[in-house]
Amino acid sequence: MPKPSVALVGRPNVGKSQLFNKLAGKRLSIVEDTPGVTRDRLYTDIDWNGKTFSLIDTGGIEPKTNDDMLLFMREQARIAVATATVIVLVTDIQAGVTAADSDVANFLLRSKKPIVLAVNKCDKTGAPDPDLFDFYALGVGEPIAVSALHGHGTGDILDNCVAYFKDSDYTEEDEQRVKVAVIGRPNVGKSSLVNRVLGETRVIVSDVAGTTRDAVDSALSNSHGDYLFIDTAGLRKKSRVDERVEHFSNLRTEAAVERADVCLIMVDASAGITEQDTKVAGLAHESGKASIIIANKADLVKGLDDGNYGLAFMDYAPILHMSALTGSRVENLYELINLVYGQSVMRITTGLLNNVLADATQRVQPPTDKGKRLKLYYMTQVGIQPPHFVVFVNDRELCHFSYMRYLENQIRANFGLDGTPIRFTIRERNGE
Repeated sequence: MPKPSVALVGRPNVGKSQLFNKLAGKRLSIVEDTPGVTRDRLYTDIDWNGKTFSLIDTGGIEPKTNDDMLLFMREQARIAVATATVIVLVTDIQAGVTAADSDVANFLLRSKKPIVLAVNKCDKTGAPDPDLFDFYALGVGEPIAVSALHGHGTGDILDNCVAYFKDSDYTEEDEQRVKVAVIGRPNVGKSSLVNRVLGETRVIVSDVAGTTRDAVDSALSNSHGDYLFIDTAGLRKKSRVDERVEHFSNLRTEAAVERADVCLIMVDASAGITEQDTKVAGLAHESGKASIIIANKADLVKGLDDGNYGLAFMDYAPILHMSALTGSRVENLYELINLVYGQSVMRITTGLLNNVLADATQRVQPPTDKGKRLKLYYMTQVGIQPPHFVVFVNDRELCHFSYMRYLENQIRANFGLDGTPIRFTIRERNGE
């Protein structure tokens, strides 16, 4: 059975994202006073009284609108409601019961799902605000006073939610999902790819650059394995990050890379590599992440070859030409993800490493400086993701970058390590 889920739903600007962050115990969703900041569904796992469930934040629902973005957000909320075990209707005591609240409540009642009514912004302690009782008029049950700002009433919300769970709702799975971050500059097709692999409109797709602002997690299991795809806001040049919202989006993209096992670096095949593409790729490289370069929109370009998309510092990364729009070669993605992930967690015995080291130093003599030659005594692996090797030498100053690059090439020639960077630590052996 799938894990139970709780969706936070309501009209814009009632404090859903702030409540989401308070319940999650960390800042996962962007909080701004601008309506419509949260556009996609956001997920996080919650443990409460021995129950584990997914908490879903949604964009505000505007029941009556012709605005394209608000229509997108309403559709995302509809999907969240359809998949949720319990729905939390979030309202605002300062605004009182509005016509939009009534419309949202009626929409939720038609879902036939259990509803918990949270009346937010009850920030004062003591006797309940008399206005709280007005919310009975929504017809969805007893209103619960809550303060997303201070945390008052959050325990009551969670208690009411888990009361609807059945013991058979969720059986803990032992599977370990490969976390895949989809990164790139704005409008290269990241959300289209996530929607394609999931087979649903999971995240908003729009020609407007920057449509996706939050990092969005989507679980997927198929014959190739178990994955967690993380769609992210497009990375913009720092000079263009004028709004606080965009600043937080950039931070979330960086955080998504940090927690990913594999990064899909999406570029526009019809536009070629740009300076911003290089910066995005550099973020994955410097973070030590296994990576695949996705040349999207390849259906628009004739005569492509892998050499067109070589990034000098990431020549280890495989390149996949594909089209997220048509689905061409998307099926090849999973095999590559499994390959580069497996390479990033590979462990090589010290014996095998030192056989390669001995052969490499015999083929090409280590460098000398002022009559002193570099001696490499032995090498051992100390970490994975990325593979990390410690090399013991007589003098660190003699370890020229070019020779370490040569050693890296020898290791790759013998063990593969496709799609993953390699880290070296140079240490002088004691007594030398």
